Amino acid sequence: MGATREIYWNVGSGVVLPMYLLAIAAFALMAWGLWKRSAHWRQGKSLDRFDRIGERTQRMLSEILTQRKVSRVRSGGIFHSFFFWGFMILFAGTLLVMLQADFLTPVFEANILQGNFYRAFSLVLDIAGAVTIVMLAGLFVRRFFLKPEGLETVKDDYWIHGLLFAILITGFLIEGVRIAATELVQNPDLARFSPVGLVTARMLPEMSPEGLSSLHTSLWWLHLTLALGFIAAIPFTKLRHLLYTSANAFFAPLNERGSLSTIDLEDEEAEQFGAATVGDLTWKDLFDADACMNCKRCQDRCPAYVTEKPLSPMKLIGQIGETAAAGREQALLETIDEEAVWSCTTCFACQDICPANNEHVNKVIELRRNLSLMEGTFPGDEVHAAIGNLEVNANPFGMAFAARGDWAEGLDVARVNEGEQADILYFVGCYASFDKRNQEVARSFVKICDAAGIRVGILGKDEKCCGEPARKLGNEYLYQMLAQENIETIKATGIERIVTACPHCFNTLSRDYRDLDFHIATEHYTQFIHRLVGDGRLALDPAHGQSCTYHDSCYLGRYKDIYREPREVLEVAGWNITEMDRSGRDSFCCSAGGGRILAEEKLGSRINVERVRQAAETSAPVLVSNCPFCLTMFEDGIKTGDCEETLRVRDFAEIIAERIGG
Repeated sequence: MGATREIYWNVGSGVVLPMYLLAIAAFALMAWGLWKRSAHWRQGKSLDRFDRIGERTQRMLSEILTQRKVSRVRSGGIFHSFFFWGFMILFAGTLLVMLQADFLTPVFEANILQGNFYRAFSLVLDIAGAVTIVMLAGLFVRRFFLKPEGLETVKDDYWIHGLLFAILITGFLIEGVRIAATELVQNPDLARFSPVGLVTARMLPEMSPEGLSSLHTSLWWLHLTLALGFIAAIPFTKLRHLLYTSANAFFAPLNERGSLSTIDLEDEEAEQFGAATVGDLTWKDLFDADACMNCKRCQDRCPAYVTEKPLSPMKLIGQIGETAAAGREQALLETIDEEAVWSCTTCFACQDICPANNEHVNKVIELRRNLSLMEGTFPGDEVHAAIGNLEVNANPFGMAFAARGDWAEGLDVARVNEGEQADILYFVGCYASFDKRNQEVARSFVKICDAAGIRVGILGKDEKCCGEPARKLGNEYLYQMLAQENIETIKATGIERIVTACPHCFNTLSRDYRDLDFHIATEHYTQFIHRLVGDGRLALDPAHGQSCTYHDSCYLGRYKDIYREPREVLEVAGWNITEMDRSGRDSFCCSAGGGRILAEEKLGSRINVERVRQAAETSAPVLVSNCPFCLTMFEDGIKTGDCEETLRVRDFAEIIAERIGG
């Protein structure tokens, strides 16, 4: 016998018409469910996420087919990825069978499902089906028996697993019955290319041809009903993430990571800033709630959640969805805990790890904008005081702005605000200007530039806070006021390149100020020093036997993807880096982001102490920082965490300045 099979064996071609009618009904029900659900999203404000369609489509297909975001986390991610790939192969095989039976054969009298191609086809589908069942079993055990902490299980999870198992198992039973009736004795060589079906056929009890025929017909219709039921149920159950999560890969922002919308404060028709009700959010914010898979990856990465704060990024997304169900006028903070909103450090860990491309941080900022701009609310009196200091003295400490450049006394730096010439503008930032510990970092950076023949310029008293802490706390008005003053001052100097040691200033000047017509090239000092070393302008004498662990600050790492450069410079300087478990893209926050540098940490345990503990576990004696906020928090965390005898924190610039050679 040849290597092929009769596609509608036993059930006959008479099933084609009812099969397609049922399929049309299932897809129609799915489409109706999607349209009905879209009313939920349409409560939100408009947002253009249909620009650059080609780029969006390419990214969507890449993320879906590679499963790269899903597989980033081994726990469950690998099972899910292989389950997806196996299921997609089975789906593609089904489409190929339909193409053969209902188009190629009746129209062209051609058969591609024969010979070696059919043998390979049968083998690949059997292996894919077996892998899919094994992976589904792994997911089943993980969810219902291992039960990872924080992974919530609802009724949908039970019947969805059951439905998927039923679809896969009935598919192999149909194949087994067919092989038992047509290949087990008649064509055993061909049956070997369907190994799972062959095993199933051999496990069946002895039955008459009529019994096999009757069983096959019943299983065939059961399998079809289950498969079409699966399609129809997608919009009404957790299965909706199959469509919505995939669509979110298309809708995800294409602008630079961490970008926020810049409010038009001169809009006289604006009656609301930030999000107070469901209708104040965008349709994408509401869509995210449906795309969420409740996989808890964001929650596991959240430094606030890990340290017992009332914030779970996963629950925040879900609570927005729950609130939206009550209508567009429903107040968001009746469902969402205000303390949760203020607990966020905007570290971007949740958004970076999310396989559904949900945008957690932007939602938090919109909620904060309402609290700050509309209600005048901040997370504590100390933040009120700091905001007041920013308004009056352009720094959160309340120090006289005239003293902003005093740290540079005795150093050869140009005052570019007074017309002196410089190669670069060093945007110092508030902490390096006024905090004694961070002033040492500023002096070290100037020493490095001097050694490389770079003339450093500063703005001195004319520099203002970049405005980032105020913005992340929701005070867009204060941010834009400070930003515009800085922009006018910097443009007036004619400087062409800016370097800053603060990742928060770096992000603000290089990205956020772009919306305010500021386009001067801005670098972080780790990039700048890396280039000086690479170009041979800065020679370093490597240390010997020096060991450290390196902290990837959130705003330099996840926001800007700068991981390699500082490590390469440290290695040139002779330092051996012992990585923490949470490093690179998975780095843990210091607790100071999102304006939290201005707030006291009153809830749960301290994030900075937790990060210091992670550093201490490496047994490295030095923790290297690249951010003034991180340096400040780690100095405090080492004292609070009782690590003063075993660990000290040093800034990247301090270490490099000590290794300057001939």
